[in-house]
Amino acid sequence: MVEALVAAGIAAGSAGVVYVLAAARVVKQYERGVVFRLGRLRDSVREPGLTMILPFVDRLRKVNMQIVTMPVPAQDGITRDNVTVRVDAVIYFKVIDPADAVIQVEDYQFAVSQMAQTSLRSIIGKSDLDDLLSNREKLNQGLELMIDSPAIGWGVQIDRVEIKDVSLPETMKRSMARQAEADRERRARVINADAELQASRKLAEAAGVMSEQPAALQLRLLQTVVAVAAEKNSTLVLPFPVELLRFLERAQPSPGAAEAPPAQVTPAQTPPASAPAAQTPDAQLPPENL
Repeated sequence: MVEALVAAGIAAGSAGVVYVLAAARVVKQYERGVVFRLGRLRDSVREPGLTMILPFVDRLRKVNMQIVTMPVPAQDGITRDNVTVRVDAVIYFKVIDPADAVIQVEDYQFAVSQMAQTSLRSIIGKSDLDDLLSNREKLNQGLELMIDSPAIGWGVQIDRVEIKDVSLPETMKRSMARQAEADRERRARVINADAELQASRKLAEAAGVMSEQPAALQLRLLQTVVAVAAEKNSTLVLPFPVELLRFLERAQPSPGAAEAPPAQVTPAQTPPASAPAAQTPDAQLPPENL
């Protein structure tokens, strides 16, 4: 009799141990437990730690509450300005309602992934190429809003969406490179022209000062000679000063002043050639008649 009771106690204890092992569940800190009893959702969500369920009656489903990083596959699309691009992104989301994440959608991760792909294609079609390349922050916010709107009903919150890379065709890359090169060249020419304008103004001011003081031109000439001689060249070119030419030009007499004007004889000093000479009566006779 005692042996039967001991055996029954051992059997009951073994059954109890088996029941506890079958009913005990451990929920980790970053998880929440959703319990279904005979297919119906229990109101309470099991918190982290050790929890008990009814074996063969309850079914516990654990939901990860961590932020999930999901890459969005690259999507091909045509922008609003008719440029073919290939864009990929990454999405960060987390579950805020474990019950809705289990009941409202079959696989919330797959649903979020598909929604992200379709939203990314929609964003590509609504944006210009310049916006995809330079104004990504605004596009990220629009993409996050498009995905977050349906995800709220699934118990999922979109934390952040980032566009990773924008791939362009090779022809478009070459065109953009030529455009950037032309823009750089235009800016360089404008800067060079501005520098020439400023230099010309300064030279005009310097010329005005030198015209007032001719000695300044000679000093400038000597400075130029010193600068050229400092280069250790075998040939030294000395420009002929223009002021020296002007000095020689002023010192040289004019052609009209070098030759004296011919003396003019008045009619009283020299008789005209056509007038006959005055002769005496004796001088008019030949010698034979004397």
